[in-house]
Amino acid sequence: MKKLLITRQLPQANLDAARARYDVTLREGSEGLTVAEAAAALADYDAILPTLGDQFSAEAFAGDIRCGVLANFGVGYNHIDVEAAKAAGVVVSNTPDVVTDATADIGMTLMLSACRRAGEGERMVRAGKWTGWEPTQMLGTHVTGKTVGIVGMGRIGQAVARRCHFGFGMPVLYFNRSAKEVDFPATQVAALHDLMARADIIVVTVPGGGANTALIDADGLAAMKPTGIFVNIARGDVVDEPALIEALGAGRIAGAGLDVFAKEPLVPDALRALENVVLLPHLGTAALEVRAAMGQMALDNIIAWDEGRPLPQAV
Repeated sequence: MKKLLITRQLPQANLDAARARYDVTLREGSEGLTVAEAAAALADYDAILPTLGDQFSAEAFAGDIRCGVLANFGVGYNHIDVEAAKAAGVVVSNTPDVVTDATADIGMTLMLSACRRAGEGERMVRAGKWTGWEPTQMLGTHVTGKTVGIVGMGRIGQAVARRCHFGFGMPVLYFNRSAKEVDFPATQVAALHDLMARADIIVVTVPGGGANTALIDADGLAAMKPTGIFVNIARGDVVDEPALIEALGAGRIAGAGLDVFAKEPLVPDALRALENVVLLPHLGTAALEVRAAMGQMALDNIIAWDEGRPLPQAV
């Protein structure tokens, strides 16, 4: 029976399915594997089911390798050096598709919450500071009909855009590094900063790491309208976080909604102190049926590797 390491707690159905087929080690704790721990795991296990925070950098693949597959739990895999893995003979997969709608839903949650100042309002009520309804109290941004700018028109970007167009009558602009055709009304914008200047609400959905690191920089944020709302459901490293904090604190943009952060779970004190930002603890796929589907997809990739078949979701 092959040895499988699962680096984080998964839904019980996933653990039961894994244990029925493999000698499973379930790692305790919520912190990701360090580089040294990742290297040790690669030497000790036949298969690993990792996730965000596990540091499978190039250094982790420098020693002895027993592992043949990294079946990542999650669509984002910027914590895995895929080229180093391939050079070491380790195949890598992820879990696309099943995360699309759930992540897009969180994008809409953040958009609506930031625009309508829901976080501020809830804090007011919980603190016992609400004095009753007033005509000019907590005035926010009306969402319906506003122009949305999608940064990254992949599966999740398109899912957000569809919700915006069909649900809220929003004109859709998008930036994508390559030409991308979609089957609903939307306009591709060639330059990212042009998109950020033209849209009322920016939603970032690109993969993290690599060329996308600090893709949203100070100049891009400066191009936004003073009434602009910024939403990030991608990865924290896609944004120059200090520049975003400075723009929000100075009132150069109206607000933001963030589900991801540059150094999770660390959220800077300066960001937490701001009233005009909605902060969520990386809830993008946090629904039981979604997480169970992700776990099963990861396990299916491990089984495919075990049986000598191509990985269905190879990256």
